[in-house]
Amino acid sequence: MKSIKNVDIATIRRFPAMDFIGNDFAIFDNIGDIPLFGYPTRLNASCLTLCLKGNCRIRINLREHELTEGVLVITLPEQILQQVERSDDFTGIFIVVSGQFIDDVLPTIQQLFPFFFMIKEQPCVRLKPEEMVAVQEYYSFLQKKVKLKDNPFRKEITQGLILSLFHEIYGIYQGNTPTVRKAKTRKEELFERFIRTISESYKVERSVAYYADKMFLTAKHLSTAVKEVSGKTAGEWIDSLVVLEAKALLKSSELSIQEIAEELHFANQSFFGKYFKHHTGMSPKEYRKQ
Repeated sequence: MKSIKNVDIATIRRFPAMDFIGNDFAIFDNIGDIPLFGYPTRLNASCLTLCLKGNCRIRINLREHELTEGVLVITLPEQILQQVERSDDFTGIFIVVSGQFIDDVLPTIQQLFPFFFMIKEQPCVRLKPEEMVAVQEYYSFLQKKVKLKDNPFRKEITQGLILSLFHEIYGIYQGNTPTVRKAKTRKEELFERFIRTISESYKVERSVAYYADKMFLTAKHLSTAVKEVSGKTAGEWIDSLVVLEAKALLKSSELSIQEIAEELHFANQSFFGKYFKHHTGMSPKEYRKQ
């Protein structure tokens, strides 16, 4: 069996009629030249698609979904996508955002979890006419701002608009939550418990064994289940929360790096600096200056 191909924004930049910000953000409404993936592909970015006309059948992590007029679909980084069929008259709008871009946008990680679970459980949602108009207005405004390549704050403006769009869509999802939900598997329930548990204690505890013990599981059982459901190990989830919180504190607080190290319960500033650089490729000071 062939390995699953990985695709990111850098990969799709060669296609025409797209606007970009580096390898972090892409926006387009013409997919005529883009061969949507007829084979399983892992997209290393989040993708928001609103179908305006026609229909398209896709698989997200092997589950099939149909896009028809007014259906919004959101896919998450690391999910496996496959196009099954697309009508000749299919048109839509597309916004692709890297994981790093999202990390920089979200002011606090707690906002990520409820939305993450909603999207994971229900990637497609049918919009009301006024909701379609709202999403299209955001798209139009984003496209105009991304084109302003001489504006030194183009990226920051785009991130602000994306954050607003996230809140808009979060509100839509909350209003469209189905009354009957698909039964979760035992491992999915375990994963959600794990995420809730680490979101309460990640500032203090970074050990997989600690969370496994708290959940009355072995570390191996916990890590296997988490990896199977999410594609990331338990340790990677813990690290991603710590790093995301560190980034938020570095960007949006007046705390010194020493105080942030203390806030996140590192033994000292040096340990924090090494940990942060290992996961981001830059020192806390370098990240703060960006």
